[in-house]
Amino acid sequence: MKSIPILFSALALATASLCGQSFADHHGEAEMMTLESVSRGDHRSEANVARNEWRHPLETLEFFGLESDTTIIEILPSTGWYAEIIAPYVRDHGKYYAAHFSPNASAGFMPRILGVFEEKITDRPDLYGRVTVRHLNPPHEVVIAPAESADMALTFRNVHNWILAEQEHEFFASFYAALKPGGILGVVEHRAKPGTSVQVMKDSGYVTEAYVKEVAAAAGFEFVESSEINANSRDTADHPEGVWTLPPNYRMGDTDRDKYAAIGESDRMTLKFTKPMH
Repeated sequence: MKSIPILFSALALATASLCGQSFADHHGEAEMMTLESVSRGDHRSEANVARNEWRHPLETLEFFGLESDTTIIEILPSTGWYAEIIAPYVRDHGKYYAAHFSPNASAGFMPRILGVFEEKITDRPDLYGRVTVRHLNPPHEVVIAPAESADMALTFRNVHNWILAEQEHEFFASFYAALKPGGILGVVEHRAKPGTSVQVMKDSGYVTEAYVKEVAAAAGFEFVESSEINANSRDTADHPEGVWTLPPNYRMGDTDRDKYAAIGESDRMTLKFTKPMH
């Protein structure tokens, strides 16, 4: 008779083990996956999880309206910080497009970062096996999803780079073409003080809310609402090496490092736009 509780315990342990598997288990954990659980999942490094404090992924994605059945395009996801959250979350019921750098890009770092991203998704097919990578390199490569197919396009801290390249209008036009009528464009960007010139935006990496709204409107988007989820009142946006003075870049090295660590990551706008219905 003693074998019965032992067998039961073994079964219980096996069941617990199955329930504790990674997101690859389509019949267990995947059914209960939430943005909260995936944002803290063990597939993410400790360093990336630690940045949740500054990037507020749960609140940000909820503000934009992300659901598990969303067809979403992430614009230039870099090495995949947000992709680690979004792609597994929509894996089973939605669709994730990574509109990434082109291997044909003139800037040498772009193909390298694309390679890092591709290695990440290849190494974990259970999480990223359904990711579709498209290349975004205006004016040569601009089709990032089938026309009017996506529910949402999100971009995180990229607009300043497009302004520097004088391609911001081409990028926004690409998002507009890919989104369904009624689709959402979400923008998170380092926030400059009102009235900051375009040249200072290029030099500092900080962009005014007014300019982002102007570029979005020129592409055809309508502004919906903003949020202060990613605001940081300690950031004065006037540092010696621009936004890159602050963590995680610390472009000034050890000079005043404690001062900039105390400020934290940049003050950021969080803006939601929509593509009008026809």
